[in-house]
Amino acid sequence: MSDNDTRKEDGRPHDEAVETELKGVPEEFLEDDDDATGEGGVEDALAALRADLDAAKQDVLYARADTQNVRRRLEKDVQDARSYAATGFARDILSVSDNLARALDHVPAALREDEQAKRFVEGIEATMREIEKVFAQHGITRIAAKGMPLDPNQHQAMMEVPAEEGQEPGTIVQELQSGYMIKDRLLRPAMVSVAK
Repeated sequence: MSDNDTRKEDGRPHDEAVETELKGVPEEFLEDDDDATGEGGVEDALAALRADLDAAKQDVLYARADTQNVRRRLEKDVQDARSYAATGFARDILSVSDNLARALDHVPAALREDEQAKRFVEGIEATMREIEKVFAQHGITRIAAKGMPLDPNQHQAMMEVPAEEGQEPGTIVQELQSGYMIKDRLLRPAMVSVAK
């Protein structure tokens, strides 16, 4: 034994240099670990640290997956907002289109022959063509109705009428109001009469 190496109360060697180095280290880090050198204390500590590391890795993976899902959802929401931003405006413009179509349907044949009235009617028809062109540019399409089988996803049955010869029940016989889609979504259902 050296001069600095004296025995502690528990019988282990005491070294002044080691004591000086360990000053200021919290007590929980200085606790004696008798089995650290022999009975698996280090291995147990390493196993616990590995388990903590694996749990932390798993948490990071879940957090990444969750972040990626949120990012995808937000990208889809932004894409939908861009694609369907005009939905409210388009619904409002449909009534203008309907009124122009009704006006054209009620122009008598005699007025269509008159030179001044003819130009007026041609102006309304040109306006209708322009509206249809704008609808097409924004992915707004008319729903086929007359002669088609009733599709509750696109048609709204307003009344039933007796089927004529050759008509199958459930076939649309009259379109009361046109229906429209905006891209792949229903903008307004077609209001129809159905054969019973």
